[in-house]
Amino acid sequence: MLQPKRTKYRRPQKGRSKGNAQRGNQLSFGSFGIKSLDTEWIHSNQLEAARVAVTRYMQRQGQVWCRVFPDKPITKKPADVRMGKGKGDPVGFVVPVTPGRMLFEVDGVSYEIAKEALRLAAQKLPVLTKFVVRRDYDKNA
Repeated sequence: MLQPKRTKYRRPQKGRSKGNAQRGNQLSFGSFGIKSLDTEWIHSNQLEAARVAVTRYMQRQGQVWCRVFPDKPITKKPADVRMGKGKGDPVGFVVPVTPGRMLFEVDGVSYEIAKEALRLAAQKLPVLTKFVVRRDYDKNA
């Protein structure tokens, strides 16, 4: 699963995600992509499951880009622990996603294959997504 090599702080505060994505909201690498329509934390294992779903369906043809990286540590207290006594231990990493953020991009495959592969990826993610196509893409070519 994806995780950073080092983090500056072990246990950061939650923070707030509001508004729409100001960056990472356009297709940059591929001809097809899925973009988020919700605000949510996406865990590293959910991202990995989506990536595997795409590459398996495409049968290792074409190219896949994951446009987000889980670099925010999250903590959790163990079960049956009373309130207080400090913050819990880090358990994993998430990426905060806002509406409009491009999550995955695909290139080198047909429209139908890309649409189905990204649909399968979207089922693994906790956000509503939208399939987007590059503006200059010719479906008949």
